[in-house]
Amino acid sequence: MRKSSLRLRSSALPIVQCALAAGIAWWVATTLIGHAQPFFAPIAAVVSLGLSLGARLRRSVELVCGVTVGIGIGDLLVSQIGSGPWQIALVVAIAMASAVALNSGPIFSMQAGNSAVLVATLIPPGGTGGIDRMVDALVGGLVGIAVVALIPTHPVRRARKNAADILKTAAEVLRNVETGLVENNPKPIETALRQARDTQSAIDSMRSNLQGGHEISRISPLYWNSRPRLARLTAAADPIDNAMRNIRVLARRSLTLVRDDEILDSRLVLIVDELADAVEVLRQMVLAEPGDQPDSAEAARVLRSVARKMSPELIEGAGVSATVVFAQMRSLLVDLLQTAGLKRISALATLPPTVENPAYPPEK
Repeated sequence: MRKSSLRLRSSALPIVQCALAAGIAWWVATTLIGHAQPFFAPIAAVVSLGLSLGARLRRSVELVCGVTVGIGIGDLLVSQIGSGPWQIALVVAIAMASAVALNSGPIFSMQAGNSAVLVATLIPPGGTGGIDRMVDALVGGLVGIAVVALIPTHPVRRARKNAADILKTAAEVLRNVETGLVENNPKPIETALRQARDTQSAIDSMRSNLQGGHEISRISPLYWNSRPRLARLTAAADPIDNAMRNIRVLARRSLTLVRDDEILDSRLVLIVDELADAVEVLRQMVLAEPGDQPDSAEAARVLRSVARKMSPELIEGAGVSATVVFAQMRSLLVDLLQTAGLKRISALATLPPTVENPAYPPEK
């Protein structure tokens, strides 16, 4: 029940946007334009918005174009060959094939097929019906964009929460890895590895919400001032993704290390715990409002204090798995420092030099 409530709450505004867009699109098409049954208008409005916040502008364009192709081909063919099972199959195949040839977007081809089906089965072709339906689709798409501009979701909030959730999981994974290393127990590390592998959906959601946020910040004057913050969060998306990839490798190698009873320097184990605390500071930075603490400078300071301890002497005489764990922690710190706003070259310079390469640390 709690999960259902959370899902409903997170989708409440998109649902309201879709409902309003459908009603307004119908009203515009019937009252202002004078179409008797403009069912393509509310359909276009709802499909162009949907519950997902990403790529709404592209969906609107693809939908209008798809409807146009489907109606045009449907009207042309059905008026010549009539309607029936094989005619429907032919019309849909030609409409979707034409859409795919013109554009690779899935909405484009699906709407072309759907529109062709409607023309071939429910709506008699001829007259100005095709043009009217194209106008209705255009009205719906434009109304959808207008609703997003006038009643926008916050362009940063959802992606920021996604990023914070990913970093929260990252800190928990590191703590479980540290527990497993201290206890020489594979169970906590197995749990950590499962947690790390389960973050991909959150990463995908973060990227989708960032894309939607950029669209909102472009079309809604209410959130034009959010662009700099959105740009910073977008710049952190790849480092966060890379950090989780490094954490997965770190957890997997730690598990191998424990199972093989390989020795790991106790100082390196302590640094894993300190790194988890630093990731928590980074999470708080992502959630902090502008001007609040911790800011990016504070997060970078904490991460630098951990990075300075990653000296190669920690793995002198160590085995393969211990060496890989050390290397992954260094790579992870580079990703996290980039998340805090540092350039990659500056993040690399924070780490103590290695024997193999005095300038740059080893990476995966």
